[in-house]
Order: sequence, then structure tokens, then C-alpha cells
Amino acid sequence: MLKTLNNLKKRFRTLASQKKTHNYNNNKLIMDLNFNKNEDHNKLLLSDLKQRFAKVKLGGGEKRIQKLHSEGKMTARERIDYLLDENENAIEIGAFVGDGMYAEHGGCPSGGVVVKLGYIKGKQCVVVANDATVKAGAWFPITAKKNLRAQEIAIENRLPIIYLVDSAGVYLPMQDEIFPDKEHFGRIFRNNAIMSSMGITQISAVMGSCVAGGAYLPIMSDEALIVDKTGSIFLAGSYLVKAAIGETIDNETLGGATTHCEISGVTDYKAKDDKDALDTIKNIVSKIGDYDKAGFNRIKPEKPALNENEIFGILPKSRAEQYDMHEIIKRLVDNSELDEYKAGYGQSIITAYARIDGWAVGIVANQRKVVKSKKGEMQFGGVIYSDSADKATRFIANCNQKKIPLVFVHDVTGFMVGSKSEHGGIIKDGAKMVNAVSNSVVPKFTVVVGNSYGAGNYAMCGKAYDPRLIFAWPSAELAVMGGAQAAKVLLQIEESSMKARGEEITPEKEEELFNKIKARYDEQVSPYYAASRLWTDAIIDPLETRTWISMGIEAANHAPIEKQFNLGVIQV
Repeated sequence: MLKTLNNLKKRFRTLASQKKTHNYNNNKLIMDLNFNKNEDHNKLLLSDLKQRFAKVKLGGGEKRIQKLHSEGKMTARERIDYLLDENENAIEIGAFVGDGMYAEHGGCPSGGVVVKLGYIKGKQCVVVANDATVKAGAWFPITAKKNLRAQEIAIENRLPIIYLVDSAGVYLPMQDEIFPDKEHFGRIFRNNAIMSSMGITQISAVMGSCVAGGAYLPIMSDEALIVDKTGSIFLAGSYLVKAAIGETIDNETLGGATTHCEISGVTDYKAKDDKDALDTIKNIVSKIGDYDKAGFNRIKPEKPALNENEIFGILPKSRAEQYDMHEIIKRLVDNSELDEYKAGYGQSIITAYARIDGWAVGIVANQRKVVKSKKGEMQFGGVIYSDSADKATRFIANCNQKKIPLVFVHDVTGFMVGSKSEHGGIIKDGAKMVNAVSNSVVPKFTVVVGNSYGAGNYAMCGKAYDPRLIFAWPSAELAVMGGAQAAKVLLQIEESSMKARGEEITPEKEEELFNKIKARYDEQVSPYYAASRLWTDAIIDPLETRTWISMGIEAANHAPIEKQFNLGVIQV
């Protein structure tokens, strides 16, 4: 016992000598071993994120990158990096799309396409570049979904969109999953036409293959460039032409740069190489006129007064552990200042006005600390109660009236259940909140920092509720319910089936089944599972949260609000 005490004293002296103290909980200096454990855990998650991203950035692999370079071509990421302004922020949409999918087809890193929101000559733009190192840039089902997401961002925010085309077209072994439906390949061209009618600038550069139906994308853009010798556009390549009509012709003569710039008139500019094409795009974008603004409020940005790095120690290692969400928010907002709305009411949700990078925002966040009302009633952390849903509904309406963008911060396990909640009308109050989120006309941004379960995901503006951007921290989990709870429910169903078959269930068998079910379910609640399917736009370093929200509001400021906020019919 004495030895243990001496070891603990030694440990504390070591920590004190390192001056590893942290400023939180009402600015009291606290040395907390639990803080250090949380910090270690969350930084390991961040390290894993960076390692995964480094692998994703290689696309189809180093050999295919070398092959592109030998052909005088740049990779998709190199093209985007050259096009975007240096020393300006840029965020990548869907880096982990396709992660773990299509293994039987060799995989599809980043969905075979790279999408970034950044600046070209000071103008915010969406850039979409096919990755020719992944199946020659062929379109998988998830590729179409990601391209449609890029177009959705451009449409919602009235942003110019640049397409860097280098694609062999539809991936034929999966054509039935990408060709005919409403949100398949053809929707891309429909969106081209819609954006053109809206006056949204679209510029395409054909920097490699552009085949069959894919040939329409650049030509439905406002302006199209083609790179000499490496770019080509045709509805059918030379082999298919030979098979179909017996004509013998090479691809360059059929649909190369000279053909389309001097004979067909299909393209508007001929570029000598990739950089020349990208320089031409820069020059075109630099001459685009100014835009009508939505008029969201912004003042001079200020950094948080509290240390942002402390987020890693405050956010618990265990998703079931309680913590004060105020302390996370204070490290995300300017000067760490909040103007909290109805602070003493409905305390399982925090509603507050603040600023992020100078922009005025309304924050709706789940409180993960157990709180006690003045009536003496306990509210469990991460659960939405009737009073908190009512408060959030009122706050969302206020932000719409004041034209203040909304930021939803998720760590939610769902709505409160049980007879007391049902008799108190939890479904009615939850429906009011969902109604307000659905009908909100100000831009919404969603940050998943922890749990995002069940109807709580919906009420807190999950993907189905049209957030302008939705992104997750490495600590996030998205599912109908947590892994342990789901495994218990599924185990009961499995045990009932086994009993009906007359099978004996030993404690060992029950434990084996539980662990097997939980492992499968845990894989599905991972933020990478969600990101691979584009349920979120990205998994990010928590310290990048301010950048994502600020760039998102700047993008939204390009699109004046045209509708009035109206809740419609609700149960009161």
C-alpha cells in the first residue's frame, strides 16, 4: 500500500514538473489524470485519421501515379492544388467516400473523384476532379453520389463549380446501379442544365478521357477546355466505331483537341498541357463579377480565449461518460463567449448565440452532463426531453427571424422514453423540433462530436435535414442506437429463434453471440462507415471545426434567402 502511495506521489511530482495543467471548469487550474487519458485516446484517434487520409491520398497507388506522370499528366489532387490559391483555406468533401466498399472490384478510394471547396483568384469555388489512378476514373455508384453532392453544394450556395475531367465513364460491371435511376449518372447532366439556368458558373477542362454519356458533362458547362494530345471527347471510341459502322479512325482524329477546337467547335479553348489548362481556368474565374449576398452578420474574427487543444482532454474516452458540453463550445467560439438562451430551462440541450471566425451563429448542442432542474428533476446527459425540445424549437425560430446561421453539435442518444415522457407528450414536442429544423431557411451546419443515435440524429439536423455541411470528429458514432444496446436487442431476437429450434443456450454461447453481434454493429457505427457512404461530408481534426463552419457560412452568404420561415401546422 505504501509503495503504491509513493508511486502515485512520484507520478504527481513528474506531472507537476512538466507543468501539464489544464484550464477548464470555470477557469480553475486542475490537474486531472482522467483528462490526460482522454487526451491520449483522442489524439490516437486523430493519428489514425491522419494515417488513413495519407493512404487515401494515394488513390489507385504509387505505380499508377507514376504512370500518369510519365504521360505528362498531373494527378487529380495535384491539379486541384495547382488551381486553388496558395495560403488560403480549402476543405475536402468526401475524402473517405468508398472506404471499405467494392473490395471485390479492387476498391474505390475517395469514390474515384476528389472534391474541394476553396478559392481561385480569391473567389470561393467547388472543384471536382476525376482520379484517373482509380479504374481510369470510371464511375462507381458512390462516385455518382459524390458528384451529385458537389453539385448540391454549388447549387445551394450559388458557387462556381469547376470540373477537371479524366474518366473512362460508367464502370460497366456495376452499370445497373449507376445508370437509370433518379440519383444516378444522368442526374449530373440534369444538374448542369439547372445550374446554367440559375446563372451558376460551370467550367470544364477535359484533361484525359471523356467517353460516352460522360461527354455531355463538359459540353453542358458554360465553357470547356481540352488539353492537346491527352484530352479526348467522343460518344464512342475508335474500337466501338469500327465495330458499329466499320469506320477505321484513331482516337485523336476522332475526338482530340484539334478536332474539337478547330472542326466541331465542341470545346472553347485548347491547352498545351495540364498547367496551361488550369492557368486558363484561373484567368476565366478572375473575371467573374460580384454576387448578391445573403447578409449574414460578421465582425472581426477573434480566436477562442481558452486553449482549443484542451478539447482532446475534455471529450471523454468512453462514449457513456458525462462531461460539460459548454467547455467544448467555449473552445470553438470567438473569445470563448456565449450568450445562452433559456439557460435554466430544458438543460439537456444548450442553445446559445455566439461567433465563429467573426460570423454570428446560433448553437444547438446536446448537454452530456447530468443536470438538475429547480423542480428537483434530473435530466440525463445526451437525452432530449420535452422541455429541451421546446426550447430548441423556439431558439431555431428566433435564429430564422434574425437571419442567423445555425450550428448543431451532436452528442445525442435520442429522446427520453418511459411513461412519464410519453404522458407528457414527448412525441409532440419532438415533432415540433423536427418541424423547426425541417423548415428552417437559414443555413444549417452539423458537427457530430460524439453519439448521434436514432431520432436524436434527425432532430439535431442529421443528413436527411439538408445541412449545408455535415462533418464528424474521429470520436463520432452514427447509428439507430449504441453498439451494446443494439447487441442486447439483437441477442434477444437470436436467442428466441434458437429456443424455437430447440437449441440450448449456455452462458458461454450467449457471450459468444453477444460479442459477435456487437463487433458487427460497432463496425457500422464507426465514423468511417458513415463517411464512406457520404452520410457525413468528412471526418476532421476537431481543431479544424472553426474553419469548416466559417467557410460554410461564407459559401452560404453567396445565396440570398428567398423563402420565409414557416412552421406550418404543429401540435401545441
